[in-house]
Amino acid sequence: MSTNSSIQPVSPESELLSNTTCQLEEDLSISFSIIFMTVGILSNSLAIAILMKAYQRFRQKYKSSFLLLASALVITDFFGHLINGTIAVFVYASDKDWIYFDKSNILCSIFGICMVFSGLCPLFLGSLMAIERCIGVTKPIFHSTKITTKHVKMMLSGVCFFAVFVALLPILGHRDYKIQASRTWCFYKTDEIKDWEDRFYLLLFAFLGLLALGISFVCNAITGISLLKVKFRSQQHRQGRSHHFEMVIQLLGIMCVSCICWSPFLVTMASIGMNIQDFKDSCERTLFTLRMATWNQILDPWVYILLRKAVLRNLYDIRNLS
Repeated sequence: MSTNSSIQPVSPESELLSNTTCQLEEDLSISFSIIFMTVGILSNSLAIAILMKAYQRFRQKYKSSFLLLASALVITDFFGHLINGTIAVFVYASDKDWIYFDKSNILCSIFGICMVFSGLCPLFLGSLMAIERCIGVTKPIFHSTKITTKHVKMMLSGVCFFAVFVALLPILGHRDYKIQASRTWCFYKTDEIKDWEDRFYLLLFAFLGLLALGISFVCNAITGISLLKVKFRSQQHRQGRSHHFEMVIQLLGIMCVSCICWSPFLVTMASIGMNIQDFKDSCERTLFTLRMATWNQILDPWVYILLRKAVLRNLYDIRNLS
């Protein structure tokens, strides 16, 4: 064993990264990251093709607004998975040496902005879809006369711009996104938070995400109860109701997937923001909840692929035959 007395100088940035690294985290291989990204892209591409075909078919009907919003959600998931996945693969391929390839913190800021946007925007769109269906079922005349495709596109643009604004808030406030403890992703500052502004960003992100999930739950509950009441009162407009049920089933699927995937991460960020738990003590837990959240972008498209009326009808026929 050699005893070399020469000691290489350590930069403050390198020391910070080594001190905050999750010591117990087992790194995912780059091949797994590539497979994960590829599956997400293929799943979302298939869902986009199905939704676009359905949108052309129902373009002039009441279902067009829902399909437009659903297409926007899947497209957002697609680009979120593509951009975030590409950056993550690059980080793994570069051995997570941020000091070498991102001295100016530009890539980290882009990564953080994309993480926040691709997290909040699908949640906002899911709640907007739930509101649209709730109005369509409970106030059909108002929906058909007042809510046009133009209005839906305006609401869609507003939601996207708001998500972009929230993602850009730290940059506008002259704050940088930070490399997280695992050195595989960037987000708001989550360790040694002493400034109210850093705490505000975490709490705002968690609050908006949980609010979107809450709105989706309330609206979907109202829609489902209303449809069940109508189902047992009249046998008229059975075709219209079947389309309503198909959309509500898909909405429930989206809501369940979003709640399961995103709630742990949102609650964790809220806990860190309120200083209930220390980030260093929950580094592995935070990384696990983040990975759960990323599964949302893979599972969302399969809601539309598997919960279509044609697929459900085939499953029902197979069940009857058995």
